[in-house]
Amino acid sequence: MTDIKSMTREELGAAFAAMGQPRFRAGQVFAWLHRGVRSFDEMTNLPKALREQLAGQYELTAPAVARKQVSAKDGTIKYLWRLGDGHCVESVLMRYHHGNTVCISSEVGCAMGCAFCASTKGGLVRRLRPSEMLDQVLFTGLDSGAPVSNIVLMGIGEPLDNYDNVRRFLALVNDPEGMNIGMRHISLSTCGLVPGIDRLAEEDLQLTLSVSLHAPDDALRSSLMPVNRRYPIDELLAACKRYFEKTGRRISFEYAMIDGRNDTPEMAQLLIRRLRGLPAHVNLIPLNRIEESPLQPSTRQAVAAFQKALDDAGITATVRRTLGSDIDASCGQLRKKYEQT
Repeated sequence: MTDIKSMTREELGAAFAAMGQPRFRAGQVFAWLHRGVRSFDEMTNLPKALREQLAGQYELTAPAVARKQVSAKDGTIKYLWRLGDGHCVESVLMRYHHGNTVCISSEVGCAMGCAFCASTKGGLVRRLRPSEMLDQVLFTGLDSGAPVSNIVLMGIGEPLDNYDNVRRFLALVNDPEGMNIGMRHISLSTCGLVPGIDRLAEEDLQLTLSVSLHAPDDALRSSLMPVNRRYPIDELLAACKRYFEKTGRRISFEYAMIDGRNDTPEMAQLLIRRLRGLPAHVNLIPLNRIEESPLQPSTRQAVAAFQKALDDAGITATVRRTLGSDIDASCGQLRKKYEQT
């Protein structure tokens, strides 16, 4: 059956016209879908015959909460959602003074193989559909009672590896008749798939592009992130420059601080040389430890010294606030534990 929640408002209008239904019915259904209904029977302003027809022709996705963890420290909520086929993905609700942000997954598993990430340990299982990404936003808001104002595509999976479905999700969540979350309230994180960055630049969506850099040296970055062997740093940064020239949007670079590996004064100076002339913000991230990796987080002193070196060179650098440290809030940890039980 056709996945109705992955359809745009225009596609629904055409489908309803083909069914001999007035177009306003398509608008009613679209509104219901984006309120998070779990069945067509909940669409109470539709005739019963139409609801039965829709149930016979269309699939309506709705995930189940497999596990939910709430941080006693900061109120961060981590959800493990069980999808219709039994696979699970994670979402995290983070509360900030400027609003509530949900970090969502774009794939079940991940093919990128980064050494410090739990999401990729089992490889890529499958890509998420637009509806399954939208569901993470919808049902996180409904279950928590916290209205979602910002979205980060930084959960399990590589968004640009699932480009077409992610692009459709962005159109759906941005629709003024749906959740109407503006593109400037959405961040997309990539490990550095250059063709995807260039494709995204051409669309000029005005979202925030976050690039997981994590090392300024090709040898080190390749050992941490296999994608660097295909798209080395110079090629990646050239794509970032093209993105900025096309969109005017400053790039955010994510940099996980790893003790003795990428946190030295020499690495800071190399990073400064790499980023010189590129409008950038560097987000220093205290490394989240995972059991399978020997990598250790940097000391607070090393993080502070690294940040100061960047600031002194005129590069904006902030240290990400650690949220949900008591609830396996880093990507892939909860899913892995659930699948092992």
